[in-house]
Amino acid sequence: MLKYLIGAVLVICVVYGGIEAWPLIAGPSLVITAPADNAAFPDGIVSVAGKAARAAELTLDGAVLLHDQDGTFSSTLTFPHGSSILTFVATDRFGRSVTATRTIFVP
Repeated sequence: MLKYLIGAVLVICVVYGGIEAWPLIAGPSLVITAPADNAAFPDGIVSVAGKAARAAELTLDGAVLLHDQDGTFSSTLTFPHGSSILTFVATDRFGRSVTATRTIFVP
């Protein structure tokens, strides 16, 4: 009976440890909700938004993009005529990063 109790406690500890370690194992994630890829913006004003989970730093074309504690971010930018490629990079505290790109067009 004691052997089963010790086994059950050990399994619970391993499962709990896995749940707590998941953010360290998973690395950052990045979801861009705006703008849509290949979208056109006649006035040149572009709203960017999304969520960067488990990210210590978030950049847009190399410039730091501020995000809330839960990872959500939004900003409004102005672009010149022509096409632009927006490169979002989320980096966690261990240096792991994930990249997302969007192409926009200003006629």
